[in-house]
Amino acid sequence: MIEFRGAGPAEFTERLDTVIDIYTAAMNPPEDQITGRKTIMRNHATYPHFQCYFAELRDSSPDLPVPEPQIVGFAYGFRGAPGQWWHDVVLRGLVEKMGQEAAHAWLGYAFELAEIHVHPAYQDKGVGRAMIQTLCAGRRERSAVLSTHDQPTAARHLYASMGFTDLLAKFVFPGGHEEYAIAGRPLPLT
Repeated sequence: MIEFRGAGPAEFTERLDTVIDIYTAAMNPPEDQITGRKTIMRNHATYPHFQCYFAELRDSSPDLPVPEPQIVGFAYGFRGAPGQWWHDVVLRGLVEKMGQEAAHAWLGYAFELAEIHVHPAYQDKGVGRAMIQTLCAGRRERSAVLSTHDQPTAARHLYASMGFTDLLAKFVFPGGHEEYAIAGRPLPLT
């Protein structure tokens, strides 16, 4: 049985090695990017209104001792704010595309879904969708925003099925070369 459990910044940071293992299994990044990703995630835990959920596999057998739950997925986000790299870069892109007013309507009071990952052995079972719903439940921000590879992936399909629409397409972050889609939707999720 998979259950979702909230974790604050301190526990998230304590479990960062496990988080990175899941991220690596799900995303298969180049080895030289893992240390940098770990630093970014540690920094994200310091952002305002940081919130994380772990998807934990728990043994439900009444005849066995209760083992430590195994983390099989995680999702986290925070309130975006000026001075945060992703927020500032995406805001500039949105201003260029849709103008100041529309860009601020999306990012002015937004919940940034920074990372959503499920170990491949547990994908396609509704875990990602449930984590996003749990993470966004009760958030007071006006919108939820995220970035994802601009390709027809399972993640893109999931976000679209949850009402996320592309705000920017074929977006390349400074210093990068991969194309991303920046997607958003009003909160609350329905």
